[in-house]
Amino acid sequence: MTPYEAFDRDAEVNGRTVLSVVEEGMGRFSDAYRDRALAALTEAGIRDPAPDEWYPQQAWLDAFETIAADLQPHVLDRLGEQVPDAADWPDESATVPAGLRGIDDAYRRNHRGGEIGEYRFERVDDRTGEVTCHTPYPCPFDRGLIRGVAREHAPVDSFVFIEETGSNCRREGGDECTYAVHW
Repeated sequence: MTPYEAFDRDAEVNGRTVLSVVEEGMGRFSDAYRDRALAALTEAGIRDPAPDEWYPQQAWLDAFETIAADLQPHVLDRLGEQVPDAADWPDESATVPAGLRGIDDAYRRNHRGGEIGEYRFERVDDRTGEVTCHTPYPCPFDRGLIRGVAREHAPVDSFVFIEETGSNCRREGGDECTYAVHW
């Protein structure tokens, strides 16, 4: 599987998510980054995104790929960290495990239509878990997303550490990426 390729041509992402990531996420970097993201959306066919509309996930992924190429992939990592603040997110997450389990729920709230993929969380021990990402999003974005969620819910005395542990990484043509999360 290749990152940036939707699993299903009918898959869509909501406009609120698109706008939040562009305006809040990219805007936190600079106006120039936000403007580049809006230009990437336009190039991908998403013009003047509206919060109550749905857009083809493939167009959104095409814009992500352009952003990564133009502004470096680390930007996607930082965008992923900001998604819990920007997207429609479950409110009931009070712990790291609950937050990491909530990633899939949030993903389903912000995507629809056909096969969209999934995020799976499994608790390993008291302060360790694994998140498996079976989505068309790039690895840096997912890694940032997981880190952002874990940091948001971790105890104050925690240091959140993420490491890729799976042997089937999408970056290398695999179907999913697995990350160990320590907090």
